[in-house]
Amino acid sequence: MTVRPPAPWLDAWPQGLPRELPAPRVTLYQHLAAATQRHPDKPAIVFFDTAISFAALQAQVDALAGHLQHRAGVRHGDRVLLMSQNCPQFTIAFHAIVRCGAVVVPVNAMSTATELDHYIADSGAAVAMAAQELLPAMRAALDDGRLRHAVVHCYAEALGAVTDLPVPEWVAAPRIALDHPRIAAWADALGAGLVPQPDQGTPDDLCVLPYTSGTTGRPKGCMHTHRTLLASTIGAALWRGLHAESVVMGVAPLFHLLGMQNAMLMPMALGATVVMMPRWDAATAARLIERYRVSAWAAPPAMLNDFFAHPEAQQRDLASLAILNGGGAAMPEAVSEMLQERFGLSYIEGYGLSETASFLHCNPVGRGKRQCLGIPAFGVDSRIVDPETLAELPMGEVGELVTSAPQVMLGYWHDDAANAQAFFERDGLRFFRTGDLASIDLDGYFFMRDRLKRMINVSGFKVWPAEVESLLYEHPALHEACVIAVPDLRQGESVKAVVVRKPDTELDAAQLTAWCRERMAAYKVPRQIEFRSALPKSSTGKILWRAIQDANTSTSTESTTQP
Repeated sequence: MTVRPPAPWLDAWPQGLPRELPAPRVTLYQHLAAATQRHPDKPAIVFFDTAISFAALQAQVDALAGHLQHRAGVRHGDRVLLMSQNCPQFTIAFHAIVRCGAVVVPVNAMSTATELDHYIADSGAAVAMAAQELLPAMRAALDDGRLRHAVVHCYAEALGAVTDLPVPEWVAAPRIALDHPRIAAWADALGAGLVPQPDQGTPDDLCVLPYTSGTTGRPKGCMHTHRTLLASTIGAALWRGLHAESVVMGVAPLFHLLGMQNAMLMPMALGATVVMMPRWDAATAARLIERYRVSAWAAPPAMLNDFFAHPEAQQRDLASLAILNGGGAAMPEAVSEMLQERFGLSYIEGYGLSETASFLHCNPVGRGKRQCLGIPAFGVDSRIVDPETLAELPMGEVGELVTSAPQVMLGYWHDDAANAQAFFERDGLRFFRTGDLASIDLDGYFFMRDRLKRMINVSGFKVWPAEVESLLYEHPALHEACVIAVPDLRQGESVKAVVVRKPDTELDAAQLTAWCRERMAAYKVPRQIEFRSALPKSSTGKILWRAIQDANTSTSTESTTQP
């Protein structure tokens, strides 16, 4: 076996931190229980000035787990859908599911009924937890019995304290009537006080199945255990110097791995406090940071750009902020300079995927490079290889980033073909192919260069062109479609569709946009639509998406940007 030279990034390794970090041999629920023992009266979550202590949180988790086991028939290994905007109920439901030894299937709250149907069918989930305004998307599955049971909450049930903060109408909305035989109201489920069976969870149990799309266009479930999630979560906390007295801003969506890790799993494991927001609002965020002395905040660059440009951010005391971190898109140089000059803050850029439970690479605190993926974290072996031969490339050359790490998923759920393409073995290690093209500089820092896979990054959310194209081809007036990424000052990237109508049909951009909005999540809907008479093709008849992407110029008479 070839002896590899020392990793070039070791000179940048954070002083005092170990090179490897064994994951705790406990489950996510057991971490919460330990935090409750240490800090029973401490606020675990603050939601519009209503504080929920760790003791109260765990009591609700246990009661809900009892309902899931005794009333919904949830057993060890079952998959349970979880669909909601950020709220205390999301955290409670998540931990109740894993308390049962079951598997959380976190679903984007913007998902349509069509998208939800795939998650139900592919995961085999028969039970769901959902916010009441999202019920229409799963109503058909409840009616025909694909979902045998659902527990439904309304956000107002988490409001208790008087607040001067602006509470959105949809958050303050009262509980709706639930007259379906397969639906239980949240309050009723907790109020029954059913005692769950003894906790028999193990670190290697499958516990979360987040869905991510691929080049085939069909979303795939990423199989994560307590061990893979905690390897990422505990590593991220130690790398950034977070602890039980940290106060975390929780605004990134909890159904997304960035929010799930930074605004739920990490603070619950540490015994820290989360100041939670259901959706992004810059003015409210500024008031919350000042009021609760928020010290840590994980957010994509677009959100921070919006926040620090807001007048409220200029008027509030933000001195408590110590850690700003995130990924999904490179932080613009102008914003980085503004943060450093005006607030003395450095944005800690990192890199991860759903397949790696978010945290994989990160810039060292105080030694970061801008627009950089950072260096491999604890126990992570990342390399740059030739995408065709998988041979390792010399430093400085661009190739595919592959990685072997304790936080890498077990594989894609029930998809042997995808697993065969995604993994390979070398030097006794199992490597995951990220599909991202990167290079390593002389200091060992990794930089994104391109994407081998056709992924569009919309404010940290992955959009796979093949999935959007597949839906576009269902439109009766479309003959061909190609989806590409276009730069977006606010979101990093946005979706553009280049399409060809069928002969003798009429269709304009507004009509197609409206049609898309009924069938896909809002961030997937093309913001630009370009009509062409034909699309360029290879000699074998394949659409040359790369040529369209690279040119990104209009060759037709119609091009419309949607607001």
